[in-house]
Amino acid sequence: MPDGIQNVYDFSAPLLDGVPVGLSAFRGRVLLIVNTASKCGFTPQYEGLEALYRKYKDAGFTVLGFPCNQFGGQEPGSASEIGNFCESRYAVSFPVFGKIDVNGPAAHPLYQFLKQAQPGLLGIGRIPWNFAKFLVDREGKPVARFAPRKSPASLAPEIEKLLNA
Repeated sequence: MPDGIQNVYDFSAPLLDGVPVGLSAFRGRVLLIVNTASKCGFTPQYEGLEALYRKYKDAGFTVLGFPCNQFGGQEPGSASEIGNFCESRYAVSFPVFGKIDVNGPAAHPLYQFLKQAQPGLLGIGRIPWNFAKFLVDREGKPVARFAPRKSPASLAPEIEKLLNA
């Protein structure tokens, strides 16, 4: 992890279509960063994530989805298959990025940063499964981490607090 990184705006990643996007494009927004998968027991959370996005996007909130195939091979598809699944099954309209690793030596630098900033249960850092969630304030600082089983709807009070800060 490079020294001096202060916030998520220092990172970039390609969207599903391969176009790289600097997270600085989301500067000033409250973000919910989630590692996703299409064939997981938590996959129906896409519906709740989309509902949060639609409810709060005009107030300055964005969900960022990062597909990951590190947990039980539950995201085996290509970028176009992932995009088609998200759109046709859950009408996802928030940004979904290309597939990344969230753990191990090939973990995307964004996830290295998130895990360092919010190490989670017992401070171990490791992402336990698909649909782990990081809440990021308008300054790009990770302020909370939520377990995969935590429903998106239950995060609304935390999101509202940051939107109204």
